[in-house]
Amino acid sequence: MKDTKTYVEENKQRFIDELIELLKIPSISANSNYKDDMLKTAEAVKKSLLEAGCDVAEINETPGHPVVYGEKIIDPDLPTVLVYGHYDVQPPDPLDLWDNPPFEPVIKETRIHPEGAIFARGACDDKGQMYMHVKALEYMTKNDKLPCNIKFMIEGEEEVGSAHLGWFIERNKEKLKNDVILISDTGMIAKDTPSITTGLRGLSYMEVEVTGPNRDLHSGLYGGAVANPINILCKMIASLQDENNHITIPGFYDRVKEYSQEERAKMAEAPFDLKEYREKLNIDEVHGEEGYSTLERASIRPTLDVNGIWGGYTGEGAKTVLPSKAYAKISMRLVSDQDWKEISALFKDHFEKIAPKSVKVNVNTHHGGQAYVTPIDTLEYQAANDAYAEAFGKDPIPQHSGGSIPIVALFEEELKSKTILMGFGLDTDAIHSPNEHFGIWNYLKGIETIPLFYKHFTKLKQAEK
Repeated sequence: MKDTKTYVEENKQRFIDELIELLKIPSISANSNYKDDMLKTAEAVKKSLLEAGCDVAEINETPGHPVVYGEKIIDPDLPTVLVYGHYDVQPPDPLDLWDNPPFEPVIKETRIHPEGAIFARGACDDKGQMYMHVKALEYMTKNDKLPCNIKFMIEGEEEVGSAHLGWFIERNKEKLKNDVILISDTGMIAKDTPSITTGLRGLSYMEVEVTGPNRDLHSGLYGGAVANPINILCKMIASLQDENNHITIPGFYDRVKEYSQEERAKMAEAPFDLKEYREKLNIDEVHGEEGYSTLERASIRPTLDVNGIWGGYTGEGAKTVLPSKAYAKISMRLVSDQDWKEISALFKDHFEKIAPKSVKVNVNTHHGGQAYVTPIDTLEYQAANDAYAEAFGKDPIPQHSGGSIPIVALFEEELKSKTILMGFGLDTDAIHSPNEHFGIWNYLKGIETIPLFYKHFTKLKQAEK
């Protein structure tokens, strides 16, 4: 039997090569043109689970993209860990900002990753982090180190709101029964500063359409006399925040949790260099809600952001057109106690009310999810803490994340189990952006650390009996 460090070192090139092959498949769930690639990726995940030691691995159809399920049950009386991940990825646009084609992975050295990082869409979110768990299972089965039962639920719709995951869970509650859910779709503070994500923001994602005249018009003949939907849309969006970057939708903050000064002081203990933060983003100054720090704005405060806006003529050269329609996609990150459906309804009502009579407005809700907070005084959290402490030589820092994993709240509601978020990505990994990457050191460190969670969780769970 080998320890994790030895096994990872001996197999690291194979681990890297396998991940690269997975990253070559363009599993873009948002685009129906990639349906065959989604199925191909699901098959690849199923195959990897069987090779890693699962006794059962299957592709489960849903009304959307399939869910890959796998399991290794060594003793029904032992605890069961359910691993969640996703094999779909964000669209890679804009392609011209990538240094290499997004589905042709390359390894490059960076200042943060001198040992190299894999550059490809999905490298960190979430193929690389999901695959750490597959390789961790391989280590545990090959070396007789699996102390408990393990199940996998790897979906293909996370990047489009997990539209059918609830449908799948509702029909498979007994199959998915577990004692804890383990996810690596988050990050840590730094390579030398491990952290556990204990809070996730919720999400409400909207699309708006503003319609003016019944056709595109000549801007010379009609400009100034007929409302321009793009101009109107810009004014409406601008009015959604005041001069202090406070969201103006009535009722928006009614359920927002306000943290005490003591709690905020504790959060501020996390290492953070504002100058370095600005330099990494090539910005002269940060921006956000008045009265809160940068870390607070990006974790415990709600936001409203335009994710895309379009209309009229955007081709080469000039076209003097007054457009008939204008569109925008708008997302709101929500915090503890805000309900995403309530916020979506408040947004729709407000946006329709502020529209002038010269235009018509249509508001649609794409998807959303609730915020989630993991308590740090639980057996599950202690097991994760002990795993990081053993692997890194120091306790991890509990950290609120600005990101959203809407299905985490669903898991607790439907499966009645807690979720532990053990992420190994960094905030510089450019997830959802051109040149997304995942450090090889982080990838291998995750494979080394994850088996330690199983060891400590099983030990604490059995001591509890």
